[in-house]
Amino acid sequence: MSTVRIVLAGAGSRSFGPATVRDVLLSQPLTERGVHLVLLDRAAEKLPEMEQYARHVAERLGVQAKVEATTDLRHALDGAHFVVCAIEVQRFLYWSQDFHIPRKYGFRQVFGENGGPGSLFHALRNMGPILEIARTMEALCPEAWLINYSNPEHKLCEAVSRLTSIRVVGLCHGFWMGLAQIARILGIPAEEIEATACGLNHFTWFQKIRHRRTGEDLYPLLRQREREGDWLAEWHEIGLGRILFRRFGLYPSPAANHYGEYIRWADEFVCSQLQFFYDPADGHPWQTGHVPEFVYSLTGDPTHRPWKPEPSPLPPLDEAPLQPSGELAAPIMESIACGIRHELPAVNVPNHGAIPNLPDETVVEVPAVSDADGIHPLPMEPLPEAIAAMLRLQASIHQLLVEAFAERSKEKLLQAVLLEPTVDSYRNAVQMVDEMLELQRDVLPPLR
Repeated sequence: MSTVRIVLAGAGSRSFGPATVRDVLLSQPLTERGVHLVLLDRAAEKLPEMEQYARHVAERLGVQAKVEATTDLRHALDGAHFVVCAIEVQRFLYWSQDFHIPRKYGFRQVFGENGGPGSLFHALRNMGPILEIARTMEALCPEAWLINYSNPEHKLCEAVSRLTSIRVVGLCHGFWMGLAQIARILGIPAEEIEATACGLNHFTWFQKIRHRRTGEDLYPLLRQREREGDWLAEWHEIGLGRILFRRFGLYPSPAANHYGEYIRWADEFVCSQLQFFYDPADGHPWQTGHVPEFVYSLTGDPTHRPWKPEPSPLPPLDEAPLQPSGELAAPIMESIACGIRHELPAVNVPNHGAIPNLPDETVVEVPAVSDADGIHPLPMEPLPEAIAAMLRLQASIHQLLVEAFAERSKEKLLQAVLLEPTVDSYRNAVQMVDEMLELQRDVLPPLR
C-alpha cells in the first residue's frame, strides 16, 4: 500500500468530521505513508467548510496530505483502503419519533437509539445508506475496511457482515464511560485499572477488573464500595447499573440510559420522560417542524438554565485543539496500513466464537488486537447464563431485523418488534409498526 486513501462518509457532521480529520492527520505513521483524505457527504453545502478545515489542520501540523471533497459515492470509494462512516438522516427529528411513538402505545422504552422498538426503525433507516456504501465497496474497493460509527452500531454492522462480503468493524467509546464509573467508585485512577468487557454495543459487562500494577482482583473492593455508596449518587447514570451488578454479578457498561434500552423494567430507574420533551397540545415535532431539545443525560443538571436562554452559536472549527479524540479508527488504520500492532479495548465484529455462549454471526463488542493482517478479537469467558439469555434475545431481534430489510418483509419486522422486552401488547405493536412505517416512509425501505 502506498498512499492511504481514506474516505470519511458523512464528513459534513460537525461532531464526527473534524475529530476524524484531526485523528488521521495527527497520525505520524499514516501521514508518513501518505494520506489521501476524501470527504464524502450527500449535503454538498457542508463540504466546503470541512475541506477548508482539513487543509487548515494539515498546514498547522506541517504534514502533506491530499484533501478533496465530493458528493459522488463511486468516485469517493474508487480504490479506497478505509471507509470511515458516520451517517444520520435528519437525526433529531426521526429520533423524536423513535422515542415518542412507541411510548404512545405503552411501550416504556428508554431512548430507543440502540435498543427498544424505536431502535428497529432507527436501524432500518440507516441500513439502506450503509449497505449502499458497502455494496459499492464490493465493486470498487473490495479489500477495504468499513469502519462504522453510526448507530445502532451492532445492528448496522450485522447487516453489512450478513449481507455483503465487506470487512466491517464498529467503534464506540462506551467502554471508557463504564471504566470511568468503576474508577470513581473504587477511588482509583482509570489508567491504573486493567479491565476487559464484552457483550453487545451499549450492553457490555466487565469480566475482569484488576489493578494494573499489582494484579489485584478489584471486584471484591468494587462490591464493597458499591454497597457503601449513597443510593442517589449519580443515580441517573449508575442507579440501574448498581442493581444489575448486585443481581447478575458483573458491572455493566456504559450507562443506565444505554443498557436500560434492552431491559423491560429499566424505566423504573431512568428519567426518560425528559427526552425530547414538548407540549403535544402545540403539535408534534414532525408536524410543526420544531424539533425539541434532545436531553441525553442529567449530568450537569441540564434543566438549570436561564428563563430565556439565548441560542449558543457553534464555535469556529479552527479553534478546536489539535489533539487525538481517543477513538480507535486511526489506530486500526495504522495497524492495517503500517503494520503497527495496537490493543483495542472494544470493537464490534461478528462473534465467531469470541463469546462462547452467544451466536457466531451476532455482532458483539469485545476487546481485540489489530495488526497488518486485520482485527483479531480476543477470546472471552462464557457470560453468566442470565446475562447471556438477555443478549441472545437481542441477537435474535438483530437477525430478524436484517432479514426484514433483506426480504423487504413487514412480517419479519413485526416478529422482531414482538420479541422486544418492552412490547406487551400485540394489537398496539401492529398499530405502532403501521404508524412508524407511514411516518418514516420517505426514509425506510418499502416493506411488503
